[in-house]
Amino acid sequence: MNAEIRCFPSGFRRMLRATMVFAMVASCTEGLSPNGLDAPGIDAKGQAEDSIKVGNRLMAAGEYELALETFSRAALEQGMTPQVLTSLGTANVGLRRLGQAEKLLRRAVEDDTDWPVAWNNLGVLLMEKQEYPEAAQVFQRAYALDNGESDAIRDNLRLALAKMENSVNNTPQEQQEYTLEQLGDGQFTLRKIQ
Repeated sequence: MNAEIRCFPSGFRRMLRATMVFAMVASCTEGLSPNGLDAPGIDAKGQAEDSIKVGNRLMAAGEYELALETFSRAALEQGMTPQVLTSLGTANVGLRRLGQAEKLLRRAVEDDTDWPVAWNNLGVLLMEKQEYPEAAQVFQRAYALDNGESDAIRDNLRLALAKMENSVNNTPQEQQEYTLEQLGDGQFTLRKIQ
């Protein structure tokens, strides 16, 4: 073979080497995306990410519809636990589906009467529905169950009490808009929209 290559003119040999180098480089990069980066492969032995955690991250990003789908997957995997019910209910609050949210959150507090997160999120729903006296009672219960450790529950309770005191004086022009803000572990608080 060496004798055959020597028979070709030097320009042809350079072209042949260049073609071989190009073929080798092309075989090394086969299957890569155009920018040369590839997504990581799938680890068949790896564990799937917890659906509740993924849903909570989606809620924090304001992706309530995707969060609802993720929490629904969690319901299939884990059953209708109080955590799943609370998560589904809170996603529905974010989507302003208050009737569906109320059923889910009330069921969650019935199933686990000692979990402050479920009570807090039910209170958030009641605030959205402008049912301030019941919201204040629910936040008081959540605050007591949490031993007064959660700033978010305390802030929600203060807001409900203030709204209850001022509900007679509130006109539609004076009412302010609020949004859900995640604090962690599926717990939410209301924040004023600036």
